[in-house]
Amino acid sequence: MHSFIFLFSALCSLYSPSFVESTKNPSGFEVELIHHDSPLSPFYNSSLTSSELITNAALRSISRSKRLSLFQNNELNESPESIIIPNGGDYLMKIYIGTPPVERLAVADTGSDLIWVQCSPCQNCFPQDTPYYDPNKSSTFMGLSCDSQSCSLLPHRCGESNKCEYFYTYGDKSYTIGDLGTDSINFGEKDVTFPKSIFGCGHQNDVTFKRSRKATGLVGLGAGPLSLVSQLGDSIGHKFSYCLVPPSLNSISKMKFGDEAIIKDNGVVSTPLIIKSSNPSYYFLNLEGITIGQKTVETGRTDGNIIIDSGTTLTYLEQNFYNDLVASLKGVIGVEEVKDPPSPYTFCFTFGDITKFPNFVFHFTRADVTLKPQNLVVELGNHSYCLFVVPNKGISIFGNRAQFNFLVGYDLKGKTVSFSPTDCSKT
Repeated sequence: MHSFIFLFSALCSLYSPSFVESTKNPSGFEVELIHHDSPLSPFYNSSLTSSELITNAALRSISRSKRLSLFQNNELNESPESIIIPNGGDYLMKIYIGTPPVERLAVADTGSDLIWVQCSPCQNCFPQDTPYYDPNKSSTFMGLSCDSQSCSLLPHRCGESNKCEYFYTYGDKSYTIGDLGTDSINFGEKDVTFPKSIFGCGHQNDVTFKRSRKATGLVGLGAGPLSLVSQLGDSIGHKFSYCLVPPSLNSISKMKFGDEAIIKDNGVVSTPLIIKSSNPSYYFLNLEGITIGQKTVETGRTDGNIIIDSGTTLTYLEQNFYNDLVASLKGVIGVEEVKDPPSPYTFCFTFGDITKFPNFVFHFTRADVTLKPQNLVVELGNHSYCLFVVPNKGISIFGNRAQFNFLVGYDLKGKTVSFSPTDCSKT
């Protein structure tokens, strides 16, 4: 197997040009997202209890955090790698590729960039329940040449007839190898089609979500130039949003693009979005502190110290700040700490009535976001609870459970991320 390092820092800027145009200039559109553990998901396991589902999701996010933290490891700063969604992924997106359109179920991830699906002929692919995508059966597929601008953004070699053969290696040694091309992509709305979307036609793929047999590839939603968001670019005004429904509810989350993504609620707050040249795929925010009850712990940071990520379940904080948060929590609620907490939790406790538990306020720069206990505390049974926040030696991550029941809007051109408390099951 070829091993390549994915160097984006020298190749991207905050805004890449829009690569595709729609067949219609939409004011906006939306797609459905299905949580990995929702009863509506093909991955759903009805034999697991609610706490087991939550713990399994937390364990998946442990794997992801280690891969995201590779970027923060000084030993790897000279050769950073991109990151894949781990262990089945948390949210699934339906996309339709080609002419005639073929439905694909792919992992949606705001922490990576390349869009790709498994294609035939497959030389070394993971099992999936649907046939591999066949570009020869699409009248609109076109392979990209080795000297194209898009090919230059990826590690690649020049194949027969000067075609672009890409190599995309992830931080956990997963990889996809194939031909870079363009084809028509839509999201179920036939009048909103993007005819020349750039994606990878993977012929050799080894990934961590392969055991599900349902996911056929990945949709990168990060800030890099080949992500879905960057490709749609001007056609969606560089805006998208999502509203994540807790997986226990029999409801589907929504992701919106363009004018549909604009948040107009009275309770909306906005914080600066920071894209770093050293980690251009990620959406950084600056967390100034967290308040519990009347106590506030501060980070003392102003440079963008936490990633907001839809693909990570747990919330991760830098070790010293996490220690201060736990000490503050103990002082506010006066709980009895449980010894030897179950993995992956590090702070568990007993508490009587969770409705009397105080809220958490995350103080992002210019935006105070109030989280309910259910966003950051999980019940294990018998009045036993665990903090759904863990320490991390590497990067801090604002996980998706913390974002449940918030309308979260990204404006890449305006450089802001907005939050509005919302019942996402009713949006």
